[in-house]
Amino acid sequence: MLNYQLPPDFDVMRDDHKCIRCGACVEQCSYEVHTYDETYDEVVADNEKCVGCHRCDVFCPTGALTISLHRGDFRPNTNWKFEFIRNVRKQALAGGVLLTGMGNDKLDLIYWDRMLVNASQVTNPSIDPLREPMELRTYLGRKPESLDFEENDGHISLKTEIAPQLELNIPVVFSAMSYGAVNYNVCEGLARASKEFGTYWNTGEGGLHRNLYKYGSNTIVQVASGRFGVHREYLDAAGAVEIKIGQGAKPGIGGHLPGEKVGPEISETRMIPVGSDALSPAPQHDIYSIEDLRQLIYAIKEATRYEKPVSVKISAVHNSAAIASGMVRAGADIIALDGIRGSTGAAPTMIRDNVGIPIEFALAAVDQRLRDEGIRHQASVLIAGGIRCSADVVKAIALGADAVYIGTPALISVGCTVCQKCYTGKCPWGITTNRPDLAKRVNPDIAAENLYHLLEGWSHEIMEMLGGMGINSIESLRGNRLHLRGVGLTDTELDILGILPAGR
Repeated sequence: MLNYQLPPDFDVMRDDHKCIRCGACVEQCSYEVHTYDETYDEVVADNEKCVGCHRCDVFCPTGALTISLHRGDFRPNTNWKFEFIRNVRKQALAGGVLLTGMGNDKLDLIYWDRMLVNASQVTNPSIDPLREPMELRTYLGRKPESLDFEENDGHISLKTEIAPQLELNIPVVFSAMSYGAVNYNVCEGLARASKEFGTYWNTGEGGLHRNLYKYGSNTIVQVASGRFGVHREYLDAAGAVEIKIGQGAKPGIGGHLPGEKVGPEISETRMIPVGSDALSPAPQHDIYSIEDLRQLIYAIKEATRYEKPVSVKISAVHNSAAIASGMVRAGADIIALDGIRGSTGAAPTMIRDNVGIPIEFALAAVDQRLRDEGIRHQASVLIAGGIRCSADVVKAIALGADAVYIGTPALISVGCTVCQKCYTGKCPWGITTNRPDLAKRVNPDIAAENLYHLLEGWSHEIMEMLGGMGINSIESLRGNRLHLRGVGLTDTELDILGILPAGR
């Protein structure tokens, strides 16, 4: 048998003159990269275990550590890049499926960076958001075709009955991240920030911990294929219910929470035995057609007395527009689209990187299809999968979204360094782990504060960008693609996105 050693992903370099042997790196590293050798009074590192989380160098009191990418010594080859050689060798040694966490990191799949926002100048002057009103409030849910009013004794009141809506103070919602994939402290931080700022967070398919029911009015709960934690009280507690058909990081496949992550509280919340694997089937076994989906949508509406909007979440795929049309006609109040750059706690690397399409194309296609069919007002469009900053939010809304989901930015604000090793359960920042000694590294108070500040900063930037476009309301930007221009895009790409090239 050929026996070779895989090169490490990272190199740990230690300045021995600065190192004081305090043991901080040994204590902080959950992957046991660092060990103290008493015989020689030195701290040594095993580079093969390093995942590049940078917790050790952040906590090193003397700045003795530097973590850098390992420079592979293979001959440069355009086709056979280092990552492909490494992956083949990994599978040749051990077999099995290569796993990864977080989202697709391929540069050529990011289209937000190839779109620019237009700005007002002389004939349509800009607006100063510091001195003039600027409205970011957004409502998600089914809208009526028209509004009827009636007048009684000089008072005008709305006669039209409005379907249930989610009111957002910013067109940003925290993405689905299940209890188990992330720990309770993270869930509490997301819930509290949502309530304090006036937006929503999504439970994912892991159920809702009893202690978080008090945040239910700002919670979107999921009904996924495994039906984990789904019961009457769970539905009643929520502000909205989302049926999960698929997600961007792993379209067409199910989910898996390892049994070692299923402790007593997760067991109770998910309604499964302690230590058992939580396996989500690839399909929902009662949904094999749009008609089946309609039955579930209305079963949930009946169960919640038609008081909550019902969302349906799908992966962004080539026929998303046709699927979305069927979903709206089946009664969905919100269409949630998750693109190929969507993140995850664990997914097969080949699936994450090669299945699905960028959210920009799916969004443009869905918005246009619903407009062409005259049913765009019957459902809001909520998109996810690669939103990184407030500019991405503005571009998404101009492209046709009502609001966006964010997952990775939320985790980064809590401390995540995107090392893509979520599936190991050893997250050194205490986010995607249920080990008590690691999970306590996330303080819910600080997490909620950081998340609130993130939304606050983005809201200021969104208002500045709207003002620069001469717009004083986020509602006026939705689907207004004339405010976008493409750079470096083909004619086909421009046509699908429905935008003009820069300079025109």
